[in-house]
Amino acid sequence: MPVLSMEENIYPVNLFEHAAGEAGERCWYALHTKPRQEKALARQMLEARVPFYLPLIRQKTVVRGRLLQSHVPLFGGYLFLLADREERVTALATQRVVRSLQVPRQDDLWRDLAQVERLISSGLPVTPEQKLYPGKAVTIRTGPLAGLKGKIVREVSRRRFVVQVDFIQQGVSALLEEYMLAPVNE
Repeated sequence: MPVLSMEENIYPVNLFEHAAGEAGERCWYALHTKPRQEKALARQMLEARVPFYLPLIRQKTVVRGRLLQSHVPLFGGYLFLLADREERVTALATQRVVRSLQVPRQDDLWRDLAQVERLISSGLPVTPEQKLYPGKAVTIRTGPLAGLKGKIVREVSRRRFVVQVDFIQQGVSALLEEYMLAPVNE
């Protein structure tokens, strides 16, 4: 099963190791891209050394009877840019951006994206969630994702944990065992 290589999807690699307050003049923008332009924009931002995050997940497809794996954007049509004014203009000049959405609650997006990255990096199979279901707010109390906060959706024998990116009204989920979760008010 050939795997198309993973491209750089975060710059700098340690982007989420820094605190939200360390961004200086930079702030987050959600860049809504032209169709299928997310990776090309990420390559250009990497070349320009502008901090960005493009959450990618592995996707399996069958092409002419062969099983292939590739890496696709988790939130199709979005790249998250941490930029000052000039760096934002650099992104807009690529002609790959439909619109630039300013993020009013910077700390919230910083936290949400850090949690998405941690969830993807855990190696658990994740699923994009286009519609976020109302559910109980929980904290994961054990395992590699301990400390993450999100909402759950009840499943037959396990619970689907959803990390929301409120700004774009999308999210990502993983199936976890019930014993791993604790209500936020605990």
